[in-house]
Parts: sequence; C-alpha cells; structure tokens
Amino acid sequence: MNPITRIAGAAVGSTVFAALLAAGCATSPSPAELDAQARAAVKASFRDQGIAKATRIDQDALQAACSSDKPPNEQLVEQIQADAMRSVRWPAGGQYLGDWRAGEKLAQDGRGMTWTDASDDPKGNGGNCYNCHQIDKKELSYGTIGPSLWNYGKQRGVADPSSPVSAPIVQYTWAKLYNAKAFAACSTMPRFGYKHLLNEQQMRDLMALLLDPKSPVNQ
Repeated sequence: MNPITRIAGAAVGSTVFAALLAAGCATSPSPAELDAQARAAVKASFRDQGIAKATRIDQDALQAACSSDKPPNEQLVEQIQADAMRSVRWPAGGQYLGDWRAGEKLAQDGRGMTWTDASDDPKGNGGNCYNCHQIDKKELSYGTIGPSLWNYGKQRGVADPSSPVSAPIVQYTWAKLYNAKAFAACSTMPRFGYKHLLNEQQMRDLMALLLDPKSPVNQ
C-alpha cells in the first residue's frame, strides 16, 4: 500500500471512529435519566420489614435540597430555616427540663427505630448523642461530628435554667433538639422532635443533662 493510500485509509478510519463516538455520546443517558436509574436501584434494594418501612428512603424537600450536587442558595436556606423554626412545638406548660439522670442514659443509648422493634413509639429510643458529641470528660470513645457538649450550660452562663436571664439559651437548646434545621439548613443533627424520634419527656431529660447545673455535664 502506497503512502497516499495509507493516509487516506487513516483519515477514513478517524472519521468513522469520530462518528461512532458522537453516536455513542448522543445515546448516553441524560443526568435526569441517571438520577432516575439511581433512585430505582435504591428503591429496589429496600423493603418493608417490621416497623421499618421503605418510605424511609423518600426525601422531603429539605433533604433533597441539601443532598443536591449544588448547595441551596441563600434564599432557600432562609426558607428552610424559617419553616423549621415554625415546626418547633414548645413543651407543655413551659416545662423545659426533666431529669438529667434519665437524660444521661438517653444520651449514651443508640437503640431504637429498627425493624426488630415492636413499636415505633419513641419511648424506647435512645438519643445516640455520644455518637457525634463528647458529653463527659471521662468518656474514652465519642464522636466528633458535632461539638463537645462538656460544660454546655456552664459555658453559656446558665446558673438557673428557670431564670428569665437563661430563657434565650433554654429556648434555643429546645429548638435545636426539636429541629436543628432551624439554625443550620443542612445540619446533620437528627430532628428529634419533628421526626418523632424522641417524645417530649425524653427531650426534657436531655435538656436537663445539658442545662441543669447539677448535671455531670456542667460540673
């Protein structure tokens, strides 16, 4: 084969390859189709079993916004936080604190909401706080996803949780436990009250652990 024939053949081959490549690209799934395929694969991987329902994988608008490939814009962040704050239900009778001893047990307990549980009543759940936070200086193992809770109330000047002076911190802490998205739109903290992961008394007990001056957290 002479040089001219080889060059012509190479040119034709390159043209055919480019055409095939273009055709392949034209038939590739779109981002929307890939997203739909991923959702279908995830949905097919879960089933209802006991109290654990497959609907747990369904995202609400907030979760969808915060798991997008682009972070929510400032306007959406403000909307998410405002909606979350409106969702907060304040404790009956304005009673914010319970028993810090019960709160300490809750904070160190990660049990609950599994398919083997007989009921989805939150009374059997733990708070799982140790998984993300340091609670006590004596702890050998604790999570660091969230800030340390050691001296939480003491550092914030809560000498008497029932005092009007302490009210802003007490109310902030309750709202943070109830629905943390009120302060950080894409917070990874569980929405304990909003999602019925803990009941009102359990939240009071955790509040006491954090704010009661007698709690080991504040010693």
